Amino acid sequence: MRVIAGDYKGRKLQTPSDYSIRPTTDKVKEALFSILAEEIYGSRVLDLFSGTGNLGIEALSRGADECVFGDNSRESIRLIKENIAHCGAEDGAVVMPGDFRKLLMNVRGTFDIILLDPPYGKGLMEPCFELIRERGLLSDGGVIVAEHRKEERFPDELQGYRKVKERKYGIVMLSIYC
Repeated sequence: MRVIAGDYKGRKLQTPSDYSIRPTTDKVKEALFSILAEEIYGSRVLDLFSGTGNLGIEALSRGADECVFGDNSRESIRLIKENIAHCGAEDGAVVMPGDFRKLLMNVRGTFDIILLDPPYGKGLMEPCFELIRERGLLSDGGVIVAEHRKEERFPDELQGYRKVKERKYGIVMLSIYC
């Protein structure tokens, strides 16, 4: 796993020792950042269920001003911090350990891009969307990217957010809402 483009291009990121954390593949990450190319520079990003920090670090590398990384796993928090330090991305990074509900209730301000990559099949996406809406966390013109299994079909509207794109990459689907 590596940073694909930007300031940290080519940096190898630490990966989990087992399969308890499922990092987004380079293929899916490259496609995602192609879709988001216009929105990244100067943005404020929330990378929820961060895992290794792979997506948020890529956003920082490509010019995001700030990324808030959130995860409930101790190993993930360790990996995220190691990967941020390895890339020298500390200035734009905020790491918030804890359950996604707690994080969404305690995070401040709005985000231009919200990346959601929860464990597959756990039913966590809708509660995330609900809290994002209730707390007004998505900025005007912002996007929510939901990464999920291709078998999980997401509605055209979710908690008041409208699906604007859907792309399939092998077993993974990206649903983009605004």
